[in-house]
Amino acid sequence: MKNSTLNRRRFLQHSAAGVTAAALARRHSLRAANQAANKLRVGVMGLGRGMAHVNNYLKISDVEVAYVCDVDDNRTANGLSVVTKGQTASCRGITDLRRMLDDPHLDAISIAAPNFWHAPATILGCQAGKHVYVEKPGSHNAAEGTLMVAAARKHKRHVQMGNQRRSYPLIIEAMQRLHEGVIGRVQASRSFYNSSRGSIGKGKPAPIPKHLNYDLWQGPAPVRPYKDNLIPYNWHWHWHYGGGEMANNGVHALDLARWGLGVDPPQRVTYGGGRYHFDDDQETPDTGMATFDFGHCNAMWDQSSCNPRKHEKLPFVVFYGDKGILSMTTGNNYTIHDPAGKELETKSQPTSDIPHFTNFVNAIRNGEKLNSEIGDAQVSTLLCHLANMAWRSSSTVDFDPAKRRIIGNPEAAKLWAREYRPGWEPQV
Repeated sequence: MKNSTLNRRRFLQHSAAGVTAAALARRHSLRAANQAANKLRVGVMGLGRGMAHVNNYLKISDVEVAYVCDVDDNRTANGLSVVTKGQTASCRGITDLRRMLDDPHLDAISIAAPNFWHAPATILGCQAGKHVYVEKPGSHNAAEGTLMVAAARKHKRHVQMGNQRRSYPLIIEAMQRLHEGVIGRVQASRSFYNSSRGSIGKGKPAPIPKHLNYDLWQGPAPVRPYKDNLIPYNWHWHWHYGGGEMANNGVHALDLARWGLGVDPPQRVTYGGGRYHFDDDQETPDTGMATFDFGHCNAMWDQSSCNPRKHEKLPFVVFYGDKGILSMTTGNNYTIHDPAGKELETKSQPTSDIPHFTNFVNAIRNGEKLNSEIGDAQVSTLLCHLANMAWRSSSTVDFDPAKRRIIGNPEAAKLWAREYRPGWEPQV
C-alpha cells in the first residue's frame, strides 16, 4: 500500500492532472483520514480525581475523551460539560464502566474510581482490549496486584499507574544521580507525610441520594448499607474500601524510596500507630511509623495525618548515603547536602501531570517505555499492603521476596486477598 501511494504521488507530480481540484481534494481527504486514524480515544472513570485525567488528556495532541463515567450523575454532567467545551469531538456521559468497554473503537480507559475498583476495572479493561491508566495504589490488596499484572501480560496491554512523580523530569534526574553514586552508597530512606485532616464523624443510615447509583458504586465490594459519611472521600479510611493513608499518600513516597534505593520487596515490615485524634468511624491509623527492611538497606514512613507539625521543616522523601544526603519535597525538585549538612546543590521546576499522561499515550502510539508500568508499580504498592497487614494483625510481617509470600504469620496472610460480591470476582 505504501509503494502504491508513493507511485501515485510521483505520477501526480509529473502530470498536469496533479494540480486539478479533484487531486487536491483527494489529498486533503487522505490527510484527514490519516489524522483521524491517529486519534486516541479514551474513557475516564471516576470524575473526582478523574477530572484531572480529563483536563490532562484535553491538552495532549490527537487525544479525544470519548466517555466520562461516574456513578454520580452530577459528576457525570460536570465532566461532560468540561469535555464538550474542550474538544470538538463528541463525548458520552455514562454510569457503568462496562458500557464503554463494549465500544470497539475505544483505545484506552483511565481509572480514578475508589481503590477497590482499581484492579477489577483494570482487568476488565485489559480483557476488552483496552490500554489502561489506573490511579495509585492500583490494587486494594496484594492478590489483586498479582492479578492485574497477569491480565496486562496476557492481553498485551499497556497499563500505567498514576504515581506521576515517575515522570517529573527532576525526580528522574535525581534518581539517575543517586544510582550513579552522587551521595555514595545509599543506605536508607525516610519519608514524611503531615496533614490536618478533621474527624469524619459517625455515619448514620440515610436515604441514598437520587443522583447516586450506590449499588454500582459498591461494584466488586460486598454490599454494605449506605451511610451518610462515606462518599465521596471517607471510604479511604475503611478497610472494606480503602487502605488508609498508607495506600493514599504512602504509596507516592514509598515508590520514590524504593526507586532510589533500587530494591524490590522487603524482607521484614512493621507498622505501629493508631487512630489517636478523633473518636469516629475511621478504622485506619492517623498517626504511625512503618519500617521496611530490605536486608542491605531500609526505608521508613512517618505519618501524621491530623497534625501538620508546622514547626518541622521536613522533606517528603530523603536518602542517606555514605557520602551525602539527597532530599525532595512533594514537587519536582531535589537538594543535595554533604555529610556535614552543607547544601551543595538544589534544583526545582514546576510540577505537571501532563508528562505522565503523555508517556502513557506515547506507549500506546509508538511503544515508548512506560514510566510506571504496572508490574513495577505494584511492587511499590505491595509495600503498602504489607505494612497494612502488619498494622491490622498487630505483628511484624516477614516476607519471602523470591516466593512472594508471607512467612509464618497466618493472621497477616489472611489479609492477602479479599472476598468479592458474587459475580464480580476478578478473573484472568
